[in-house]
Amino acid sequence: MRHQNKGFARADRVNEQIRRDLADLIRTELKDPRIGMISLTAVEVTADYAHANVYFTTMTDRTAVPSILAGLKKASGFLRLMLGKRIKIHQIPELHFKFDESLERGIELSQLIEQANSVRAKED
Repeated sequence: MRHQNKGFARADRVNEQIRRDLADLIRTELKDPRIGMISLTAVEVTADYAHANVYFTTMTDRTAVPSILAGLKKASGFLRLMLGKRIKIHQIPELHFKFDESLERGIELSQLIEQANSVRAKED
């Protein structure tokens, strides 16, 4: 019987729990108008739980991202405090918010593929 790497499974559970709790806290507790509607796509906590990269996307214009980042950075201490009340791990990580460009990049690639396919269809 194969044994699963329990550390990996625990890290995944912690990442997902932090993502869910942060998303809820941002939605219900933050009143900063700069943040608006964001979606947390992933959380990656370091092995020592000292730092967490929190990736987000937004449906607003990309020009709003610096403002959103400023609002999230300002609220990070509060979010960390509230997170500490919700989850029980030996250290609540310092939060580092980052704009997740992967969805945007995926949309761009899909559009390029569609364009290439329409050009090919016209040539046939």
